[in-house]
Amino acid sequence: MNEVLLIILAYLIGSVPTAVWVSKRFFKIDIRDYGSGNAGATNTFRVLGSKWGTVVMSIDVLKGVIATSLYVLLPYYMTDEWSRTNFMVGLGLSAVLGHIFPIWAGFRGGKGVATLLGMAVAIQPLVALCCVGVFLLVLYLTRFVSLSSILAGVSFMVFILFIFNEKETLYRIFAVMVALMVILTHQKNITRILKGTESKIPFFKKRDRRKSSK
Repeated sequence: MNEVLLIILAYLIGSVPTAVWVSKRFFKIDIRDYGSGNAGATNTFRVLGSKWGTVVMSIDVLKGVIATSLYVLLPYYMTDEWSRTNFMVGLGLSAVLGHIFPIWAGFRGGKGVATLLGMAVAIQPLVALCCVGVFLLVLYLTRFVSLSSILAGVSFMVFILFIFNEKETLYRIFAVMVALMVILTHQKNITRILKGTESKIPFFKKRDRRKSSK
């Protein structure tokens, strides 16, 4: 019963619609009416610029960290690594589900990549750090947030399965699911990248949101 309550709490934490609240509070718009129509960090970078995109991404990552770490409220998970890892995966996935379908924002959220990263930070910090490195490197070289997210998600699977050779079966399955989910949720971005129409983020410059309207 306690586990169920924490799973629900993780969903509610993941449901905090950071991009929507930031866009409404500071810009008097709904981020979902601009750019790709997505309520995530990538679209925030595209519409509101790198400053606010970084703020939204950081908070969305933190959502994943906090939700996945809720296991500490149940002391018996502190001594059982196998059960703890499995429960953390469940908590993290619940937060990601909340980010994608947020109860606080009409169930129209983001793609969950930043919250997935937060989940990875809580479970496997070293792997998460490597994925952040991939993300930042690709972002620096290409300025495509979407491509950076895709490659970071795929690299997460590579790190878990081959480089760090994680033994926990559920975590290995989860890593494969992450890679597939990131690719599937970014199909439109991939199409735009191949066509040369994907937007690049303007580092340290403000965006004119009116030009980013659909």
